Amino acid sequence: MVVDALIYHPLVSHYNKFVATTIGRDKTLRTIQYFSRFLAWYTYRTNHPQSTVTLFENIKKNFGNVRKCMRIGKFVEHFKAAAVASDAKSMDPVLKYLAVGRQLGYAFYLSLDALTYIDASGIRKFEGAARLQKEAYRAWLAGLLCNVAAGVYTLYNMQAEMKKQGESGDAEKHVEVKKLEKDRAATQLQLISDLCDATVPSSALGYANFDDGIVGLAGTTSSLIGLAAVWAKTA
Repeated sequence: MVVDALIYHPLVSHYNKFVATTIGRDKTLRTIQYFSRFLAWYTYRTNHPQSTVTLFENIKKNFGNVRKCMRIGKFVEHFKAAAVASDAKSMDPVLKYLAVGRQLGYAFYLSLDALTYIDASGIRKFEGAARLQKEAYRAWLAGLLCNVAAGVYTLYNMQAEMKKQGESGDAEKHVEVKKLEKDRAATQLQLISDLCDATVPSSALGYANFDDGIVGLAGTTSSLIGLAAVWAKTA
């Protein structure tokens, strides 16, 4: 009876749907990867045994390589999304061009990142891998900055619209305000996620002086935000 109750529990079905998605597994691995990056930094700074530091370093490295392998070929999805965005006739022109920039940034990031997998996995080392990885980070940062700009622009427009609806005094507008508040919360959460993610390429490229502790916690935060969103979608 107890076993049946566990097997047929709705949470188990939800979990199965979640792990059946590639993005669900990726967000889980990403959370572990970046938290391990933080723990490697923390254990080193607090004078833990080198074996403990090495353990978390290896988790970070291996999970990163697994995710890199899982992303191979995903660039096609973003090139297509860029084309769809560019063809959107009804989209706000600012958001349209920022969407194209974001998708192209992600597409080039994933394309270049995939080329470094052979080197990162140890299958075959080549001299140009480090340069390709830097270019991949630049593309990723460009895509993230486009999304940050789109988020700020969207929040500004939402705030103006909410003020306008609130001043109307119409009871029917109350529903619209509630919907705008929900959309604003989602946009703010995505903006936080993008800003957290931006610490990774900006630090790797030397544009910002973030240590592994900050990058690890920022990456963990954005990963948990993404993981929660995927979990909710598979409910």
